[in-house]
Amino acid sequence: MSQDMLMLLVEACGETVYMVAVSALVSALLGIPLGVILVITGKGHIKENLVFNQTLGAIVNAARSTPFIILMVAIIPFTRIIVGTSIGTNAAIVPLTIAAIPFVGRVVESALKEVDAGLVEAAQSMGASPRQIILKVLIPEALPSILLGLTLMVISLIGYSAMAGAIGGGGLGDLAIRYGYQRFRADVMLATVVILIALVQIVQSSGDYFAQRLNKR
Repeated sequence: MSQDMLMLLVEACGETVYMVAVSALVSALLGIPLGVILVITGKGHIKENLVFNQTLGAIVNAARSTPFIILMVAIIPFTRIIVGTSIGTNAAIVPLTIAAIPFVGRVVESALKEVDAGLVEAAQSMGASPRQIILKVLIPEALPSILLGLTLMVISLIGYSAMAGAIGGGGLGDLAIRYGYQRFRADVMLATVVILIALVQIVQSSGDYFAQRLNKR
């Protein structure tokens, strides 16, 4: 493989890491509160509101049911409004984030539902406010599970970022399509796959390590 091609691989790897990091951060910031709302407005919880809960749940389900490749194309006008273009790494971050937010919401919801209801009742009996219950009981108790869920989200984003290359999203997927597929460069295709596998392994190992450190059970 030539020096120029190696430079292209390094650049594409950097673009993939950038896309995944930004979209993961934004989707975590928005998805974690979404998951908390889904739990506390559920039946028998501290802020029960079944109509709101079912409506929000239906919206989340609809967003999660939309295939990513269709989502990317469908929101191109919205992407242009946000970043001014529909091509490139910054443009790819918009659909990546929108696809990940409902995923994070459901992951956090599942993690919080695993928290012992007795802990919440004990906090309520001691006069804790809903905010204190969320910040001092629910999230700390579910933190290892939330971290594992976020790890899964980042791995999914790595796969989605490669898919974004199909519409000029940049990164390793774009390089694999332009050089590996369209120019029949098997070495480029193999190199991008190996790098993607390595990225997934690093993310999964890091997530497992930190989740184990946080787990005090």
